[in-house]
Amino acid sequence: MPPPSPRPHAESNTPPSATERPRWGRWFFALLWSALVAGGYAVYIGAVVIPERFNPWAPLDVAAPPNFLTGAKLSRARADPVRCLAALAQTGLRYSVLPDRVTGPGCGFDNAVLLREAGVRLGTPVSLSCPMALSLAMWERHALQPAAQLHAGQRVTAIDHLGSYACRNVNRGEGATPDAPAGNRSRHATADALDIAGFTLANGQRLSVLRQWQAGDAGAVTGAEALLLRDAHRGACRFFPGVLGPDYNAVHRDHFHLETGGYRMCR
Repeated sequence: MPPPSPRPHAESNTPPSATERPRWGRWFFALLWSALVAGGYAVYIGAVVIPERFNPWAPLDVAAPPNFLTGAKLSRARADPVRCLAALAQTGLRYSVLPDRVTGPGCGFDNAVLLREAGVRLGTPVSLSCPMALSLAMWERHALQPAAQLHAGQRVTAIDHLGSYACRNVNRGEGATPDAPAGNRSRHATADALDIAGFTLANGQRLSVLRQWQAGDAGAVTGAEALLLRDAHRGACRFFPGVLGPDYNAVHRDHFHLETGGYRMCR
């Protein structure tokens, strides 16, 4: 009896193992990553020159229009006392450097300035940490003034503030205990906060957070003054880590609380 004919060979549908797959994809991404690292290092050491506003290692330019690198540059400047003062010197602010001081448990400041004018008039000089003064300058130039031009067609010429440095605890509203432990110190206690109650426009009109932070029907904000205040508040969140306003709670119904050094919040 003849031997059975061999069965025809069937092609396997099993995918190749991981070791058999083409490796060009991994090599491509490895080469791309290496090129990016090499390019970044070349920019860092100055072998390749690019415009400073697109150079992540260039110092903060307070006059340059903000872009995707501005936040990182501002954070880096705030974190380094020397860089902070160097950036602050570019702003045109009128200030004098204050000596470091401690005024109580959890209270005091270092690397601070007495700010007399911030591109606009201030009712009274304020003691602010350098990071706060730098953020204030950036906000006034790149957020507050554009909002005023957009909604009022004129500049803000003065800021009405409620104070900066004060050795006190966080104001939690009614029922707060004034003798809360030092761990609950406000950012005001380290000159890292400023409360702003309103603004004066070039034509003399005064805007009040208390009176003009209003909403229209169905929660729609109406009125040029309210829109200006809303944009100023929203813009502050780009330049200050911490921003609180009237929508946060009743304690802040009459002012914007702007701060650096604390938790990130935009309320």
